Amino acid sequence: MEVLLQLVINGILLGGLYAMIGLGMSLIFGIMGLINLAHGDLMIISTYMSMVLALHFSGNVFIALLITVLVMMVVGFFCQSVLINRVLDKGAEPPLLITFGLSIILQNVLLLIFGADAKSIPTKLAAQNAITTPWFSISAIYLINFVISILVILSLHFIIMKTYFGRAIRATSGDVVASELVGVNTKRVYAVTMALAMVTASIAGLLIGMTFTYTPTTGTQYLIFAFGVVVIGGMGSLVGTLLGGIILGLAQMLGSYFFGMAYQLFFGYVVLLVILTFRPEGLFARTK
Repeated sequence: MEVLLQLVINGILLGGLYAMIGLGMSLIFGIMGLINLAHGDLMIISTYMSMVLALHFSGNVFIALLITVLVMMVVGFFCQSVLINRVLDKGAEPPLLITFGLSIILQNVLLLIFGADAKSIPTKLAAQNAITTPWFSISAIYLINFVISILVILSLHFIIMKTYFGRAIRATSGDVVASELVGVNTKRVYAVTMALAMVTASIAGLLIGMTFTYTPTTGTQYLIFAFGVVVIGGMGSLVGTLLGGIILGLAQMLGSYFFGMAYQLFFGYVVLLVILTFRPEGLFARTK
């Protein structure tokens, strides 16, 4: 029972990181109806950037994260304004092709610069427990991941529900034509939303680097996780993204317990398939 309890706790905490990974994709889809195929690679770009900057600033991950967030916001705004906005009204395929091409470019750039060897962002938290009891223990880095995910989701909810820009986001996601008629610059809203999604991707990238190893092609794996999280929770739902991450994390941990470590990822995909079969819109309606 102790082993099962430990796995459940780990699954819930891991689900917080999965929610953080999927948050940017959920936000973009909720506003634009766009599945950003470059989401995982943009996140891994921020991981490498945080690693380089942390080494430059003697391991100060806070300064590294701040610089990474600012750079990635500019990158996100530029990509949306210059590339994606130009083809959003030309059907579903052109934006997908642009993000797919961007994904391939980013992976190859990382391979050229850093090589294919796995790397990580060193931290003492990875080997420490925040809580230890006779029945279970809680990893410090897993707990930090979960707490940060909750704080970021609450901050996004406040921005969307309580600010002027949040009202513009909700108006644009509800009816683009009506929003433009009342003076909302929807293309600018899309660009700023992408910049906001890059903030969450940058934070997720740092957490990934501190928790796991990564390579230039790891972005594809996390893209699948992000897609699973937002599909389970419901595209565009912030609360659903958190619960979707927890469900996926629990599914993987319990799958490894009952069927073996080799089936950890497989069992998560089985849960995703079951939810898609019986509730294709996800567990929660889209946030407006």
